[in-house]
Amino acid sequence: MTAALDRQIVYPDSDGQPMADNTKQFSWIVLLKENLECLFADNPDVFVAGDLLWYPVEGKPEIRVAPDVLVALGRPKGDRGSYRQWQEDNQPPQVVFEMLFPGNRLKEMNKKRDFYDFYGVEEYYVYDPDNNELVGLQRWQGKLTVIDEVEHWTSPLLGIHFELTPDDLKIFYPDRRPFLSTVALAALAEEAEKRAELAEAENARLKELLRQAGIVETG
Repeated sequence: MTAALDRQIVYPDSDGQPMADNTKQFSWIVLLKENLECLFADNPDVFVAGDLLWYPVEGKPEIRVAPDVLVALGRPKGDRGSYRQWQEDNQPPQVVFEMLFPGNRLKEMNKKRDFYDFYGVEEYYVYDPDNNELVGLQRWQGKLTVIDEVEHWTSPLLGIHFELTPDDLKIFYPDRRPFLSTVALAALAEEAEKRAELAEAENARLKELLRQAGIVETG
């Protein structure tokens, strides 16, 4: 396709659908997207996005899908209006996540699974928070295949670990730190800062006691 013709084709940056149907779905999307960005923060060639339209075929804007979260390994970080695969060294996202909620009908999710299978996704995870159900699929012999032991599963591509408890889904970094919300991460950072301030104050107090005892000199 010529560049001039490509410019005449419109690839919308929005499908007109809301990012999430409710606050729980939105929270899970943000949790996954933000923690995956933290995981690959030091790698300039991993692109993570939430609710971004993916166009796999040049010249076919009707062929598209917007995963709740996608990860494209080997693609540079940066802002995009959509993920146009022919502009990404023809690399499809390798990992996608979907949150199953009442607005996501089974027929729609099956269509998405077929889409991801056909266009080359390597790992596909679907979580239903209301019923606490996790389904994972991994490409095996050229086809996305259900993972039997997904309740205790480590993603081969991302290194993150899934633990499906009777109450909820827990996700861990490769070093087994848990995925945390932005609020929880901020609280941890504040706590660490307070500990550092207390340690500095205690160090200054000990130095003063040693100075008073003539063990260390001032200055």
